[in-house]
Amino acid sequence: MAYPSYDKDRTRVNQYIQAKSVRLIDADGAQLGIKPTSEALAIARLKKLDLVEVAPQANPPVCKLLLYSKFKYEQDKKEREARKHQKAGLLKEVRFSPVIGQHDLDVKIRHAEEFLKAHDKVRFTVVFKGRQNAHKDIGIQLLRNIQERLVAIATVEQQPLSDRNRIMMTMAPKH
Repeated sequence: MAYPSYDKDRTRVNQYIQAKSVRLIDADGAQLGIKPTSEALAIARLKKLDLVEVAPQANPPVCKLLLYSKFKYEQDKKEREARKHQKAGLLKEVRFSPVIGQHDLDVKIRHAEEFLKAHDKVRFTVVFKGRQNAHKDIGIQLLRNIQERLVAIATVEQQPLSDRNRIMMTMAPKH
């Protein structure tokens, strides 16, 4: 059975372990002490297991007797589980026009509060149409108003920025 020298995460297996001696751990987790690498390999072959270097930075390196395929599977499983619980800060967008009614603005701000409480960033976008482009100051005032109302739960990550027919501001939740 051929074993790779080490895969992309640099885990050394069997004859590819270069240290003269290793701290050996049994498949059950029992410490077998510090052994020469050749003796540790012999023990691994005798038990029909692989010698896997689990802590290469230690002195001497820590090696464990186990099935390499099972080790890789467990590592991948841990990484998948960690990714599942990791949440990238999503960016939600709330759009409105500069002539939005007060009640409609209140509803949009409530939605933004929910997003911020869920630890998502929120981009507020004021979209101008036609002659409204001449009154960008109204859009900036709207965004300043939103900023004042959300100051308790969010910080401004990107100040209001004008881009053609829209003004955008990004807010991130406070930690």
